[in-house]
Amino acid sequence: MFDQNTLSLLIDSFPKILVYGLKVTLPLATAAFILSTILSVFVAMVQYANVPVLRQICRFYIWIIRGTPLLVQLMVAFYGLPLLGIHSNPFIMAVIVFTINEGAYSAETMRAAMEAVPAGQLEAGYCVGMNYMQIMWHIILPQAFRTAFPSLFNALISMVKDTSLASSITVVEMFTRTKQIAGQSYNYLPLYIEVAIVYLMFCTVLTYLQKRGEVRLGSYGVRK
Repeated sequence: MFDQNTLSLLIDSFPKILVYGLKVTLPLATAAFILSTILSVFVAMVQYANVPVLRQICRFYIWIIRGTPLLVQLMVAFYGLPLLGIHSNPFIMAVIVFTINEGAYSAETMRAAMEAVPAGQLEAGYCVGMNYMQIMWHIILPQAFRTAFPSLFNALISMVKDTSLASSITVVEMFTRTKQIAGQSYNYLPLYIEVAIVYLMFCTVLTYLQKRGEVRLGSYGVRK
């Protein structure tokens, strides 16, 4: 399987695969992660505050998204929205779908983290003259993010791997580029192993950053 020609193919294809990972896969995952985190905070805050009507809408959104596959959501958005006159670049469409999908999962993570903060801290904030948003921004959310950080970062790592599903809506990311190269050489298995190694490299770096972040947050609020 790994003769001289195969090794030459792997050496030649590695930078091509890596480039698409750096310019498509990582930007897609990063953009969707940032936007989904913002969305999840909003949805979690609505549920935490028990806002009438909006809370029911948020629960319905979470129920729909968590109950349907990401691949189906991508297909519905890509083939369904144009029927409504909504057209978009496949990359942007993928970012939107990944954002909506991950936002539902992260919203539950953030909600649980916010509810883990003792209720007395909310009351203490009111006692010192803070309004609700000031209490959320300065007291509740910092502690909630500290609790939710490992789960949120795990979501980012998973999203890097899930970006391969974007190929279903014609986004040429790292895995799609690998399939194109494999289709030209008819040497699929070695190239698939190679792209798996690249994914592993990305996820290893992110895992290292996660550990560094957890160590840094571990000293949060500790008096030195």
